[in-house]
Amino acid sequence: MSYPTLFSTPGVKAFAEAIDAERARQIARFGDQRHHDGTGLPIDQYSAHRYRDLADRNTAAGVLTWRNVLLEEVHEALAETEPCALRAELVQVAAVCAAWIHDLDRR
Repeated sequence: MSYPTLFSTPGVKAFAEAIDAERARQIARFGDQRHHDGTGLPIDQYSAHRYRDLADRNTAAGVLTWRNVLLEEVHEALAETEPCALRAELVQVAAVCAAWIHDLDRR
């Protein structure tokens, strides 16, 4: 039996399946984990600004890399303290990872 896909963006189905498999391995090894966020430190806010500026400069210079994009998103997430904003930033991190992996898979 064939089921319709839930994903319309190229590469996202394979990414979601890989994440699901990794989460299953994590749960099997560590169980259901709960931790404090540990975000919003002044150094994280400084780093978010620094990586955002670096990405902007590299974009303007035509030398933007996946590393630049991912680090900007990760540091923006680390700078957040509000749960809804942190969640949105983490979704952006996951989306950048999906795009980068899709790019790797096409090479």
